[in-house]
Amino acid sequence: MPTRRRFLLATLGATVAAGGLALGWTLMPPRQRLVPSNPLPAKAGEHAFFGWLRIGTDGTTTVMVPKSEMGQGVLTGLAMVLADELDADWSRVRVEHPPPDAIYNNLATLVDGLPFHPDDDGLVKRVAGRMTARTMREIGVMMTGGSSSTKDLWTPMREAGASARAMLVGAAAAKWGVPAGELKVDAGRITHAGSGRAAGFGELAADAAAQPMPKAVALKTPDRFTLIGKPLPRLEAASKANGTAGFGLDVLRPGMLYATVAMCPTLGGRVGSFDAKAALASPGVKKVFAVAGHHGGTGGVALIADSPWHALKGIGLVDVKWDEAVPAAQFDSAAALDRMTQSLDAAEGFAYHTVGDVEKALAGATERIEATYRAPWLAHAALEPINCTVRFRDGRAEVWAPTQVPGLARSAAAKALGIDPERVEVHVTLLGGGFGRRLEVDFVGQAAAIAREADGAPVQTFWSRAEDTRHDFYRPACVARFTAGLDAQKRVVAWRNVSVGQSIVPQVLGRVFGLPGGGPDKTTSEGAFDQPYEWPAARIAHEAVSLPVPIGFWRAVGHSHQAFFKEGFVDECAHAAKADPVAFRLALLQRHPRHAAVLKLAAEKAGWGTPPAAAPDGAKVARGVALHQSFGSIVAQVAEVSVASGAIRVHRVVCAIDCGTPVNPNLIAQQMESGIVFGLSAALFGETTIAAGRVAQSNFHDQPALRIDACPRIETHVVPSTGHPEGVGEPGLPPIAPAVANALFALTGQRLRSLPLKIA
Repeated sequence: MPTRRRFLLATLGATVAAGGLALGWTLMPPRQRLVPSNPLPAKAGEHAFFGWLRIGTDGTTTVMVPKSEMGQGVLTGLAMVLADELDADWSRVRVEHPPPDAIYNNLATLVDGLPFHPDDDGLVKRVAGRMTARTMREIGVMMTGGSSSTKDLWTPMREAGASARAMLVGAAAAKWGVPAGELKVDAGRITHAGSGRAAGFGELAADAAAQPMPKAVALKTPDRFTLIGKPLPRLEAASKANGTAGFGLDVLRPGMLYATVAMCPTLGGRVGSFDAKAALASPGVKKVFAVAGHHGGTGGVALIADSPWHALKGIGLVDVKWDEAVPAAQFDSAAALDRMTQSLDAAEGFAYHTVGDVEKALAGATERIEATYRAPWLAHAALEPINCTVRFRDGRAEVWAPTQVPGLARSAAAKALGIDPERVEVHVTLLGGGFGRRLEVDFVGQAAAIAREADGAPVQTFWSRAEDTRHDFYRPACVARFTAGLDAQKRVVAWRNVSVGQSIVPQVLGRVFGLPGGGPDKTTSEGAFDQPYEWPAARIAHEAVSLPVPIGFWRAVGHSHQAFFKEGFVDECAHAAKADPVAFRLALLQRHPRHAAVLKLAAEKAGWGTPPAAAPDGAKVARGVALHQSFGSIVAQVAEVSVASGAIRVHRVVCAIDCGTPVNPNLIAQQMESGIVFGLSAALFGETTIAAGRVAQSNFHDQPALRIDACPRIETHVVPSTGHPEGVGEPGLPPIAPAVANALFALTGQRLRSLPLKIA
């Protein structure tokens, strides 16, 4: 029977057999991440320090943030990390997105993506992590995803700030002829008490940039932080409030044209033929032509016009005959979910986590409990529809894109235009929501191919909401079966879980990199196998199935549905044991004090054990709880829920999180709120259904998002910590669906095991 450990041991063994040099290379730490391959472009009046900051003669510090801002506050959080070590004047800190370079490659996401349990600290895990980090440093991806931005750049950005600070101190010491140890740095100024001299960073920048970079620097201890830990407002908040913020759809270039697309309604289809006479006669329309599907996308017809309105009006006049002879044409999502559920009867799957002999433990159990859970396919439904602006002229391209992967976007544009990636310049705009959808580059390749037809004019390609919804890379549907055994004292002695669903990583490797996917895909079982509960005997596995539905990374990925499955069934076990749900979980966390502390904090702040107040209309309210670890962070949530006329209403959510060092408590609270609202939208309404290969939903009227009048009161409590920062953008989402479902059981006695949640 295949297991994660056997697979990884075989892989490690092959590496060792390849020779001592290969193993030695894997054990070395990743190469430095401060100095870029090409010098950071310096602007007039500014001096560059490595690949991470520029200091202007006016004292302005511009921090390079190689992560995309999509509402998570990364521009502010990462700038705080560097500026704290630099001792910069925060009021004079600015941010900028740097050009692609290997020093900005995301190491943390791929290391965290290895299929190890968080409690595993063995040699295999350490060697695999080191090998992956080194590989990603050299040939990885500049990426924003996996709630990894702060975790990934915590050390290099601190080292960059501390190194630049040392160089500024060195310049001042040399200029004044005093020992560097006598100088004090505070808020962008260096002072020498003995001589009374003082200078701002701007006055010293030129001399400091000429100083040699320190070989090693001492980083601050937490007690010396001046910015980290403070609830500072976002750097980009004012621009979003006054309308000057630049999202993808805000790009304006001289002579710009606009394009939109009508893609084959059947997933993976293409154009058979089309008649564009009526469209070409429509005002403002310049050109109509067929476009192929790029990087896993669907083929269609593109129309270029002089305005967005003329483009939208014209595309509706194109008469297209579609070629729908593709595998997805026979696909029906409801039937597929039923087949997946039936397959659970025989599914063994790949075992991601095993403890003891689960079959023997089940055979000896006094009582057995079994349940099956289901979750549907889901579109991302980001507020800003898909768009990308491209200018192709004289063999060079310029791209303005709301993308999470600027390096891959550059490669996609280059491939579509048949030019070298070095001849493509990418400008990353603000993202009006990403959630994993903008990890894909189908729309960038498509936009570049369209711009090729525009005779050198910049073209903004945008999709309608319906095209965005119907041509997504969806969260995969998943089904799971649980079996638990209780002993005579009502303690869990066995936990068996197998899930069935598509695997994301092989699809992504194929359509983005042209690589075959192989080996275990952690995202299929994350949220099921990598949790802290101390089962005496357990087997947790996943069986991957191949279906003609394009799938991709969706916010919280596997955790988004596996947490619902797992925490729902934990509650079922607590009910069978006639135990309080919080006390039942705490009994399973004897060796996990951090998790227990988070759970206790959420329960205490929610008033667990005391009757909740009635709803404003007098309806009875019940509480439900869920605990989940994802992306390195531990989150517990208590939801207060009522039901009126069959409608589920969530009134209050109390959230506790331990995410390591809290860089900015404001950003953490905002992201917990964001994850809870996004998760509630999915839990209460989210479902993508497909018939004959065509997605039924088209807009927010048939895939609703939570409205402001239905938004609960959300309270976030952050556990103090000095540990390494962990993820924040996604961990708030997984616990909310099970917390609501568990509250509904307490309220109504109905155990809801399928998403979206619907009261009978």
